[in-house]
Amino acid sequence: MHPENSFWDALPFQKILVSTPEELLKHFGEGGKLIFQHTKIPEEIATSIAEKHTLVGFAHMPMVERQPEWLTRCALVVTVSKYCIDLLLRAGVERLHREPLYGVADGARGDPSQPIVAGSPYHWDRRKLRDRLLGLFEPAFTATQPRTFFDRRPGLTLGIVSLLTPIKQFPLLFRHVARILARHEVNLEIFGAGGYAQVRDLKAALAPIRGRTRFWGYHANVAAVYPLLDYLLTGLPEKEALGLNVLEAQICGTPVLAPRAPPFIETVLDGRSGFLYRDPRQDNGVDFERTIKMISEKKQRPDPRLASNHLAEFSYDALVERTRRLLASITSAR
Repeated sequence: MHPENSFWDALPFQKILVSTPEELLKHFGEGGKLIFQHTKIPEEIATSIAEKHTLVGFAHMPMVERQPEWLTRCALVVTVSKYCIDLLLRAGVERLHREPLYGVADGARGDPSQPIVAGSPYHWDRRKLRDRLLGLFEPAFTATQPRTFFDRRPGLTLGIVSLLTPIKQFPLLFRHVARILARHEVNLEIFGAGGYAQVRDLKAALAPIRGRTRFWGYHANVAAVYPLLDYLLTGLPEKEALGLNVLEAQICGTPVLAPRAPPFIETVLDGRSGFLYRDPRQDNGVDFERTIKMISEKKQRPDPRLASNHLAEFSYDALVERTRRLLASITSAR
């Protein structure tokens, strides 16, 4: 791993610090190793590795506005959903493991008894001068403001629990549905942080429901967040690979509202763990409004935890068995 990457520090296995891709070759030895490649590295280095070792590519994101060339030298390519498998096939990647390696959500993170306090909606990019300056002054400004604690408001409570990244397409979603939400007694609670432009564009798209929208910043304590929501609201589908927040919500008992499209048709059981609606870009939000009316009138929400067979697909035990089958497939091909 890179010396500045602390993400893996707590995991109990040997770690080798590598500052440049060129340093990889000297650590792998003469040959015969099984190597998982999770991101693009220079072509000549990847080719040298593939000549001596079994190189398995892991495609974490869907092939939408992305190029698959870096995966073509891999002996096998693994990805995280049936949706991503289909896109890789369309992109010409043939050496595919045809079973998705579904992720597992950790719904037990945090203490449900802890109060939720508002934080910054911004995730400052320290590479940009503007963000460095704004990130420098924001804590001083925040310190002068009273702390805001979460409280439920009358009406239907929808929530976003996600990093506010471009792949979620939240500004585009709300340009289609904010005016619809404005016609109903709906509150929006946003638990997540994003770059300056993403937050700016999202706030602009939310103008019709500005008074009923609150930003709470990033919260790792999902066990406390999800029970506060009537429904989790996803972003738009095509750039989403799977959606761990969708799994987290269901494991915590919070149903999901999502467009009826991959990958959400893999992760949400319509009517049992949430509700799927037609993409509002296709029908100008007609089906979305029908869904909002329906769930506003229903006195009971579906409890996703009752869909036990569905959730079992995304359990740790299921992940272990999928990994066994993956390793067996690699071993038989070597």
